[in-house]
Parts: sequence; structure tokens; C-alpha cells
Amino acid sequence: MKPNYNLYLVTEESVPLEELLSIVDQAIKGGVTLVQLREKASSGKSFFEKAKALNDFLKPLRIPLIINDRIDIALAVGAAGIHVGQDDMPLTAVKSIVNNEMIVGVSVSTLEEAKRAERDGADYVGIGSVFPTSSKNDAEMLSEGALAEIMSNLEIPAVAIGGIQQENIGQLKNKGLAGVSVVSAIMRAENPQEAAANLIKEWHQS
Repeated sequence: MKPNYNLYLVTEESVPLEELLSIVDQAIKGGVTLVQLREKASSGKSFFEKAKALNDFLKPLRIPLIINDRIDIALAVGAAGIHVGQDDMPLTAVKSIVNNEMIVGVSVSTLEEAKRAERDGADYVGIGSVFPTSSKNDAEMLSEGALAEIMSNLEIPAVAIGGIQQENIGQLKNKGLAGVSVVSAIMRAENPQEAAANLIKEWHQS
């Protein structure tokens, strides 16, 4: 399943399963093309149950599920991919465990991190935080000019993440990005379908 990074939804922590599935369903109807399940604080059992249910829901829709950090859970539920941060298991170790078909993404905030991810076999990178964000406590803002520097030296797909909303998504256009990754703009929206559709509309407006 070849990923489309256009509008990449990262789920918010500890949302009850039924609510999570409802939000994801609406978001996909609005245009979300990729979903990452992020559950840093959940037990292994809870994370697994959510991952299995979400993967079973997404597969018929041909929307890839990416699991944040937990390679064991990604493999156990047959997810399409895994995403790791700079403090997670090194990418070379991840690649030695997963099969070649699995999508592997890495969070980066500097050119050095991005080039290392590309060299070590990442399929894509998530660059951020591009704007201030409240959905990830340890997220640091990119230094000035970092996004442009990374994009001008990178050959694999890249998505921007961090504080992206309908009001600021236009600032990220024409920078060579494969897409944008959002959390609260959809997860906390009153109407996730409408929120996703508006993000897509803004992203594609010339």
C-alpha cells in the first residue's frame, strides 16, 4: 500500500476507542489519507486493542495505519508502518526488525537528523514543530530557516507537523512538502470531516 502523505492525521492521546473510530471515520471522509496512532501513556494492552480495532477499520478503506514508537504492536496487528522519534529505538535497529514493505518514518528537527534518517533507510520524515503546539508536551520549535534547509537537502518525502491549523497551513505551501500532519486541528474539531476538508482545501489552493 503506497502511502499518500497529503493529509496525515496523528491521533491524540487516550481518546476512548469508539470516539477515536468515529473521529477517524469522519476525518477520512473529509480527506485524511494516512493515520498514525500515538499512545505514549497507554498500557500495552490498551494500545494493542486500539491498534487492532483501528487497523481492522482502516484496511478496507486502504488507508495505512502507522504506529508510533511500538514496533511490537505494529507487527502484532499487521499495521502498515511505524514512526519513531529521536529518543526511540535507532532507525537501523528498527529496519533490522521490520519487513521491507513496512513504512518507516522518523521525527526530525535539524538537517543532520533528516540526512541521518534518509541515509539509514527512512521512507519519510516528519519535520517539526513548525508552529507552537499544545498536543505534544516535548515538542520544540524548529529554528529559523530549518525547514527550508532540510527540504533543499532531502530526497525522501517529508511532512510538516506541529500546530498546523486551517489559519496557518497556507504558510507551508510551495516548500516541497509531501503533505502536512495534524493532531488537534482534527482531533479537537467539532466536525472532524469539515475540519479535514477545509485543511485539504487550503493546502491545495494555489
